Amino acid sequence: MTGALDFLTDELAALEREGLLVQPRTLEGPQGARARYDGRDVINLASNNYLGLANHPRLNQAASQAATELGAGSGAVRTIAGQMTMHRELEARFATFKHAEAALMFQSGFTSNAGTVAAILTKDDVIVSDRLNHASIIDGARQSRAEIAVFDHRDAGHADRLLAETARPGRRQLLITDGVFSMDGDIAPLPDLVEVAERHGAIMMVDDAHASGVLGEGGAGTVDHFGLHGRVDIQVGT
Repeated sequence: MTGALDFLTDELAALEREGLLVQPRTLEGPQGARARYDGRDVINLASNNYLGLANHPRLNQAASQAATELGAGSGAVRTIAGQMTMHRELEARFATFKHAEAALMFQSGFTSNAGTVAAILTKDDVIVSDRLNHASIIDGARQSRAEIAVFDHRDAGHADRLLAETARPGRRQLLITDGVFSMDGDIAPLPDLVEVAERHGAIMMVDDAHASGVLGEGGAGTVDHFGLHGRVDIQVGT
């Protein structure tokens, strides 16, 4: 080793002195409401496993069967040679569940938000985003290099004004909100936001990570909860 990375040691030490050094906790056993991390039994309030699906017997059995029949991996990315029948089947079933035209699976909610926003917009476009939207939406917005305008939390009127102010000929506009906000648990005024998006011809996107499995018939999410099928262009969920 040449020592070219010695600066990282100094930076890590500085972070530790400031109490900002992140040390990932190690889960010792199955994920659950009660779990064991780093030798301590704890009540787990930090996971996304709200419904206990990570340890559901039917899911465990299906995963085991799939690994036995198909192996432990696809061997390639989907765009080359790694797309499997079960990927297509899962996406078709999920699209039906969400009353959507199609679905695409990502490895995490963070990458789905960041990748989607960056894929549909360019630096010439604009994003109108709720002030309390999830960090992954903010990262995706930055990666797209589009102009970002932030509206006050749950304020459809403010979003309306920002869309009017940022409109340009040929410019795409994306209005984006969480369905259920992860920090406070409040619900977006989606009917009002949809009307605003339609009035301006904007793309309407909802991050439903914290509403999927919670709101709507069978847990179909915020769009289903408000009966807005066909009026929201993009839904993201985990």
